[in-house]
Amino acid sequence: MTRPFRNSIVAGFGALALAAGAAWAQAPATPIPAAGPLSVEKTPIGDLLADPNGKAVLTKDMPDLISYPGLDQIKSMTLRDISVYPEAQLDDAKLKAIQGDFDATAKKP
Repeated sequence: MTRPFRNSIVAGFGALALAAGAAWAQAPATPIPAAGPLSVEKTPIGDLLADPNGKAVLTKDMPDLISYPGLDQIKSMTLRDISVYPEAQLDDAKLKAIQGDFDATAKKP
């Protein structure tokens, strides 16, 4: 392969990568629903907040969580995980009620 031809291929791939990156950067940010059913036991808080139904349930059932200053530090935890902390105000009854709301949103079309 001659050097000029190889250089033009490399430049072409570079331009393609730049164009793809620019298109990706301009894509609108849309919430990505959590994979599988929402769960107080298994779904991380960050995924619950990224899911429109999960965020709606948390806004209704746990409005203080949405505005919690340390939210970024607990996004990888589940609601069950944070229930061990008294300030979370999550007992088994509250977790069961939240799970019921998650289940109800999953049944809506």
